[in-house]
Amino acid sequence: MSPPPSPPAPVPEGEGRKSGFLLPPLALYVHIPWCVRKCPYCDFNSHAASAKLPEETYVDALLADLAADLPAAHGRELVSIFFGGGTPSLFSARAFERLLDGIGRRLSFARDIEITLEANPGTFEQEKFADYRRLGINRLSIGVQSFQNAQLHALGRIHDASEAIRAAEMARRAGFDNFNLDLMHGLPGQDVASALADMRQAIALEPTHLSWYQLTLEPNTLFWSQPPKIPEDDLLWDIQEAGQTLLAAEGFVQYETSAHARDGRRARHNLNYWTFGDFLGIGAGAHAKLSDPHGRIRRTWKTRLPRDYLAPERRFQAGERLLEADELPFEFMMNALRLTEGVPAGLFGERTGLPLASIAAPCAAARAAGLLENDPQRLRPTARGQLFLNDLLQYFLP
Repeated sequence: MSPPPSPPAPVPEGEGRKSGFLLPPLALYVHIPWCVRKCPYCDFNSHAASAKLPEETYVDALLADLAADLPAAHGRELVSIFFGGGTPSLFSARAFERLLDGIGRRLSFARDIEITLEANPGTFEQEKFADYRRLGINRLSIGVQSFQNAQLHALGRIHDASEAIRAAEMARRAGFDNFNLDLMHGLPGQDVASALADMRQAIALEPTHLSWYQLTLEPNTLFWSQPPKIPEDDLLWDIQEAGQTLLAAEGFVQYETSAHARDGRRARHNLNYWTFGDFLGIGAGAHAKLSDPHGRIRRTWKTRLPRDYLAPERRFQAGERLLEADELPFEFMMNALRLTEGVPAGLFGERTGLPLASIAAPCAAARAAGLLENDPQRLRPTARGQLFLNDLLQYFLP
């Protein structure tokens, strides 16, 4: 493995560097855009797979994409890697071996790096779990959504309840002592009892992390044009309260809007997003947030359609946008205030290069409205602020 590039020399203030700004940790998101079938609620960049996936070609493209982005790393090591989709577990262990080796030749890995792979509970993918673990992938995120066959059918999922249970059991047997289960609530025809039955089954499988989130009807999905009948708001609230009570009783700590962890196993990749860290994004439609030593922050996005991303004349990056100073408070808070404990107040200056005084007025207004805690050491939403996060964020718009 070739040595990583040397870190850049610090840029003295007075040469364009923002006061207080520090280059944040760096993560890598890798998008694999194919699924067996597109789910009717999904608005992610995913596409129905053909009989044979272009694994080799796509891995080649991912590594070329990463090579083009290397200057944005500024010598930093990767603190986490997340393989998302789509359904990354459609790819073979051999493809991930090539990919991880190629990434490791271009960037150094933190000693305790978290490497997460999204997987679906189809039987074919389960057979590969042990191979993935041997490659150094140390966390799985399994898209269960429900353990009730009628609900899985309504959601367009290709697995049944028994496969979902078996996937979690096989993940543990394959050596994954850290895995997440994705679980939805507010499903068509769901009541409190059926939502809690799903949750109890999930807890019984002993995941270290549960992502428990409400079904939402997103534009550009089948459910948006042909909406199912979902529970009324009062019932949704009852489900939310009952579910959070059960999770807390079972030792799961809610640390973010829809994320609950046991034994401190918080998703480090997602924590990097929520604390306004940097991340490279490679793959069809992948997004990135990148800082430079002067404190300039930009968002970039890649060519969305797989056929265009793989075209011989490909240009991976489809666009980029430099964030203006007046946008940074909202961009920072949009992430940080999802965390139930918020973030240290000093992190605002480190990640944006702006003085904390620049958000004194909106913070005061949010505190007066009962949405932000009156704590000078932390930027933290109140319980009410967590419930009405969109209202809280309005105070930080440009």
